[in-house]
Amino acid sequence: MGRILCAGLGPGDPDLISVRADRAIRSARHVAYFRKAGRAGQARRIVEGMLAEGVTEHAMEYPVTTEIPFDSPDYIRLLADFYDDWTLRLEALAQSGAEVVVLCEGDPFFYGSFMHLYTRLKDRVPVEVIPGIPGMVGCWHASGLPVTWGDDVLSVLMGTLPEAEMVSHMRGADALAIMKTGRNLPKVRRALEAAGRLDQAWLIERGTMPDQRIARLAEVEAADCPYFAIVLVHGQGRRPVSGGPE
Repeated sequence: MGRILCAGLGPGDPDLISVRADRAIRSARHVAYFRKAGRAGQARRIVEGMLAEGVTEHAMEYPVTTEIPFDSPDYIRLLADFYDDWTLRLEALAQSGAEVVVLCEGDPFFYGSFMHLYTRLKDRVPVEVIPGIPGMVGCWHASGLPVTWGDDVLSVLMGTLPEAEMVSHMRGADALAIMKTGRNLPKVRRALEAAGRLDQAWLIERGTMPDQRIARLAEVEAADCPYFAIVLVHGQGRRPVSGGPE
């Protein structure tokens, strides 16, 4: 019996991959990763130059990404079939004695696609997960500002949420990290404006990567909807008073 080993890759900079994940990736004989059909895939790009000679690569190509609404019956069915199919393929490899390293951006257990495979595989073959730095952590470090202070409450929101629900969360939190922006960015922007938070919002695209971009969301064109981007609103809570104790 082999096993499935999922390696969290962190926010994008290969130097931020953990030592344990780096070791697993470089010694792997089978490597699997998610990607959109016709694309190299973000996870595969991160590990460029790290894979051993002769490694067998398994590109898990999504049948659909943003072509149809994520909550439509067709989207749900296509993705469920995709995960079921790759569960069988990975299980067969593990049953044959192979160890398969599955690459996952950020942390696999923090909104990672691997979670859908993990829940299907964990009772069928040995599965181990190596944690990674979540992408949003890399983004707020790229911004050069602490995301929370004192008693600040940080809320992590999905850009796929209904607009009214986003507004409610945005009004109640001190700091915000908004993921899954992409084509949802205009909606996120409207919600932030309605919540009175737009002037505090930053768009961080490809955080920690060579081509990262950091801009105030209010100054970004409405049609500019990068896929690998997070919107941040930094907290402004209690901070130590300068001057030291009296």
